[in-house]
Amino acid sequence: MPQKRILIVGTIRIPPGALERARPAMAAMIRASRAEPGCRAYSYAEDVLEPGLIRVTEIWESRAALTTHFQSDHLRRWRDAWEAIGVHDRRLAAYAIDAEEPV
Repeated sequence: MPQKRILIVGTIRIPPGALERARPAMAAMIRASRAEPGCRAYSYAEDVLEPGLIRVTEIWESRAALTTHFQSDHLRRWRDAWEAIGVHDRRLAAYAIDAEEPV
């Protein structure tokens, strides 16, 4: 049986006044994550109607690839930056997916 891909979706909140300060850390996290083996997609997007609400979307080839990501130095650096940036209200969920189709 083929491994299921892992879809992660959710949100984090950053004080709107801290967004400019947060962008370099977010960009570094995105670049490093996208370069990881098994990363099919990785993005952060600010909600148009709620300043400071960042929507997170990730797609990983397998649970193993995600586990490796969780152990990465760049993830540790990103989490270490949260307090200074003001990251709060983190709500992410992982979903196993076995098929993909255009809608």
